Amino acid sequence: MKIDGLNWEILGYLQQNARESFANIGRKVGLTPPAVAERVKKMEDLGIIESYGASVSYAMAGHQLKAIIMLRAFMGKLKPFLSKVKSFDEVVNCYRITGNENIIMEVVLKDQSHLEKFIDELIVYGECRTHIVLSNIVANAPIKNGKVY
Repeated sequence: MKIDGLNWEILGYLQQNARESFANIGRKVGLTPPAVAERVKKMEDLGIIESYGASVSYAMAGHQLKAIIMLRAFMGKLKPFLSKVKSFDEVVNCYRITGNENIIMEVVLKDQSHLEKFIDELIVYGECRTHIVLSNIVANAPIKNGKVY
């Protein structure tokens, strides 16, 4: 399916607020609520819209640190790590990547002691490089016209 201009507009509104009513979106894009609902349903069925969710503040949820951890897996440890990483509550995003490291993770932690304990769990799988996030410059930027701006 090619995403036309109206679908891009609908996607834009849903990315800003997934709880926006089809009636409000319809008024903004010039469609009836059922027409918006039909387009959204089709984009869901095709996998263009993958999910809906709530954005939770890690700091307000009791986590004082956010970090990016890169892992270069030891020989024979990548597959065990890929199985284990899903069980770590600290990991909010994990990507298998190209380059010197195999894995990059975004993690949230209660404090530095928690970070130290978490790194101790990781080092059996590989060499870690940790970067503390100071601030968030861009987050969940909407996808527009097939590109991220």
